[in-house]
Amino acid sequence: MGNTQRRTTPDIKAAIAAERRELADLLSALPDGTWDAPTLCAGWRVREVAAHMSMGFRYSLPKTMGELAKAGGSLHRMTDRCARRDAAAHPPSALAGFLRDHADHPWKPPVGGIAAALGHDVIHGLDITVALGIDRRVPEDRIRILLDTVTPRTVRFFKGDLGGVELRATDLDWTYGTGAPLSGSAQDLLLLAYGRKLPPGHLQGEPSERFSP
Repeated sequence: MGNTQRRTTPDIKAAIAAERRELADLLSALPDGTWDAPTLCAGWRVREVAAHMSMGFRYSLPKTMGELAKAGGSLHRMTDRCARRDAAAHPPSALAGFLRDHADHPWKPPVGGIAAALGHDVIHGLDITVALGIDRRVPEDRIRILLDTVTPRTVRFFKGDLGGVELRATDLDWTYGTGAPLSGSAQDLLLLAYGRKLPPGHLQGEPSERFSP
């Protein structure tokens, strides 16, 4: 079901900019106490996720490489330490502002290209909204771009565990994998492909308990 190639780079860049601005507006409207609430990113509160989302805009390549060296080459340790440090250093208004001010920033992850940059924003936004119970529906065009990138390699990279399961979207014509049927919204199933666990009630099917925290 690959349609990613049909979407132009300007289209995806426009989707990224729109996603960042919408998330900045959402974050700006959160009550102060919510910033300390847990998210789908294990061990990270809303403020750590928000800080991580803007790290690529705020860190130059030399600074990033320096932080990676301090972490002994572990990308996980580096991102965790930087997110915690930056979350403590910046107030919520600044963390939201980083996304808004850099909506058109050309940053993208080391692998995956421009679609991966959109995935970074969408998935981390869902890490926040789903955990908080905010019913934000990511626009369909953005979700479709990301569904087209779901491959066994993607699932392995994010440590997703989809063996023996067939994902079936209830709001789009999309399936992935083979095995016991597991149904849910496309954006919820996308989170599973990115290695997340979901709160109860988001999924339907016998394997659903396997994907709850």
